[in-house]
Amino acid sequence: MNLRLIALISVLAWGGAASLQIVASQDWLTWRGPTQNNVSTGKGFPERIRAENTLWTADLPGQSTPVIHQGRLYINGFLGDGPDLQEVLACFDATTGEKLWSHRENDFLSDIIYKRYATSSPSVDAETGNVYSQFTQGIFAAFDRDGKMLWRRSMMEEFGRLTFPNARTGSPLVDQDLVITRGVTSAWGAHGPAGDRFYAFDKLTGDLVWSASPAGRPQDNTFSHPYLDFWQGQRVLYSSAGDSSILALNVRNGEPLWRFAFAKSGAKGGINASVARYKDQIIAIHESENLDSSEIGRMASFKLPSEVNPPSPMAPEVLEGKDLETWRNGLGTLASSPVVVDDLIYVVTGVGDLAAVDAETGEVLWKKKLGIEQRQSTPFYANGLLYVGVYISAEGAEAAQTASGEAGSNGDLFVLRPSRNGCEELSRTQLVGRCFGSPMGVNGRIYVQTDKRLYCFGSSEPASSLVTTVVATESEEKWPEPGAPAALQIIPYEIILSPGQTQSFRIRTIDAKGIVVNKAIEPKTVKWEPFIPPTALVRVQMSAEFNAAGELVANKEQGASAGQFKATYKTADGKEIVGYIKGRILPDLPVVFDFEEFQLTNTTTNSVEPPTAFAYPPLPWNGARVRFEVRDAPMDDKPNKALVKTIENKLFQRAQVFFGRPEMKNYTIEADVMSEGTSRKMSEVGLINQRYLIIMKGNSRQIEINSNQERIKEAVSFRWTPNTWYRLKTRVDVAEDGSGVVRAKAWKRGDPEPDEWTIEVAHQLAHANGSPGVFGFVPQDQRIAIDNIRVTPN
Repeated sequence: MNLRLIALISVLAWGGAASLQIVASQDWLTWRGPTQNNVSTGKGFPERIRAENTLWTADLPGQSTPVIHQGRLYINGFLGDGPDLQEVLACFDATTGEKLWSHRENDFLSDIIYKRYATSSPSVDAETGNVYSQFTQGIFAAFDRDGKMLWRRSMMEEFGRLTFPNARTGSPLVDQDLVITRGVTSAWGAHGPAGDRFYAFDKLTGDLVWSASPAGRPQDNTFSHPYLDFWQGQRVLYSSAGDSSILALNVRNGEPLWRFAFAKSGAKGGINASVARYKDQIIAIHESENLDSSEIGRMASFKLPSEVNPPSPMAPEVLEGKDLETWRNGLGTLASSPVVVDDLIYVVTGVGDLAAVDAETGEVLWKKKLGIEQRQSTPFYANGLLYVGVYISAEGAEAAQTASGEAGSNGDLFVLRPSRNGCEELSRTQLVGRCFGSPMGVNGRIYVQTDKRLYCFGSSEPASSLVTTVVATESEEKWPEPGAPAALQIIPYEIILSPGQTQSFRIRTIDAKGIVVNKAIEPKTVKWEPFIPPTALVRVQMSAEFNAAGELVANKEQGASAGQFKATYKTADGKEIVGYIKGRILPDLPVVFDFEEFQLTNTTTNSVEPPTAFAYPPLPWNGARVRFEVRDAPMDDKPNKALVKTIENKLFQRAQVFFGRPEMKNYTIEADVMSEGTSRKMSEVGLINQRYLIIMKGNSRQIEINSNQERIKEAVSFRWTPNTWYRLKTRVDVAEDGSGVVRAKAWKRGDPEPDEWTIEVAHQLAHANGSPGVFGFVPQDQRIAIDNIRVTPN
């Protein structure tokens, strides 16, 4: 199949002109499919499914939905247990189930509990056949169809991506030359405070093209999948968000356009279900508490706004959801997304009811009980049938999830024939494992993953008909022709350099709607100058300069710095347009931080302490802002400055901060540390070494090494004293066979260093690299402090 034809079909389904009849491949490139609605126009799918009649199965547990391109199936999963559990991106022959290749990644430094892994699905680029996957801990990577890694980004260490016990991880989305992902991040500069953010990377190189914060302060993380569309002549995505809003974002330049609260005063909690489109309406659903009523959960339809006026290029217009809402009902679901077929909406509620809703009025036409509970599996519709995976089987209710979350309860896979008046059950089969992933189908075969295995049902022969009807959305807008140049788009937009390193850029002009005008502007024709945003709290610059060729050259001094540059370009008609890049310079080893150069020119104004002089933490550090401040060192016998954990905001009582590059390895990190407190009440302070946490725990009086506390966690007793400075030291050694040992020791500052390590922990599948960092946890309002950090090669 011609790849351009496949791409054209996708564009038409995403908002092209009139409906067309096209003979095409039934490839399914992203988890919501080519219609972005879990609806296939393919034929020949089975009307009845029995578990004993599988075409093939694979022992790959997970919560993912497969994608298929040119006969190859790609899916996320996990293998192993305990310290050696790894997430997997696997490729199978879609017909035979033969495993063609796989790639594994360790979990590290995450809060994930139980085995809530592989919650995202891969995406395939129709143009190149490349595959994109975001793993639960934040590794975002691209592979060719044969499994060769093309590029890899550590979203946690580079962009401050946060993890959560629910492990919800967004699935990538490809649009032309971009691949887009999302997550709650806490990085540096304006992105220091936690936010539900979107990141667009060049799909071929992995360079960041733009990042955006279109939502408000998140109440939870979300893996809601964006819906691509055209709106007011712009390429946009719609998505629900972690602040309980529905938002629109320009895909081509990252500019937020608008958002509105879901319900009159908003819903309490993030929204995980993906939005759907019906005519000029957005359909959304949640299962959180409504702040404007006593109801739990809501499905609602919102009319797309006709026009908006964002207050600034990177701030959306905040609309009133009540002005846009056209109907609502009391249905609710945590993460199962609505499916729109003609003028009907199908959805599975959180209590396991399949419901049909009139898309025009919101009237609930009927409900059918399928199970006792539903999580995130979304129905798949094809050839007049619904394929529905239910989280826990009604018959298996007695074996449902126990407090540990590890019970062996099973789910059901239904085949149903729905109509406006009711639903006929054609078959129901119990699967091994709970149904988290959504069923999907290609070439007459149905695929579904449980938390125990991957199933394929159907015939070994492809479906007889590959004729698919590609139905356009209501919008008749096509990709617009570019207008006059209005801005520069500089790639990469954000960089990390070593001292002395040189960075080149690709520069193109875009119009006011983000459409590319000129793909190649010569970098040396652009005027570069340092730029400090007017709202910046720390007014510093990168220690770097542009050379005559338009390349950025970092100064050779071994120091950390961060900042932005502004580029100005004069177009053919004499108009000056601008663009920006931002970046950090992170020093090579050895690294030393003693905080003495910081000037304490700010004063605290919180209610938990008297006014106290402080400086903001180092700007280049990811995750430090609002969590740490530089202050006069507490409990010190001489004038000194130290990094001190803030305690006034309970949302930020835990801090995990990175100050190096993710490729760093084979190093020792040490620092002076202390905790305020009493003999019964202390906090926790630690260091991050190569994706391991080494923590001095106050209340339990221990030194602990962990990476994910349910996977790797060992501790030994260490009777340390509050309000006393100690020296904490740790190193990681990895052998040629991939095994490793994490070592740590601690002693009172000023005493001789002990010869023996206090704790040594072996890890068979050791983390091979990772950024150094610091850690603090102050649940009982006892500050911790860190000083004299030193990172040296082993």
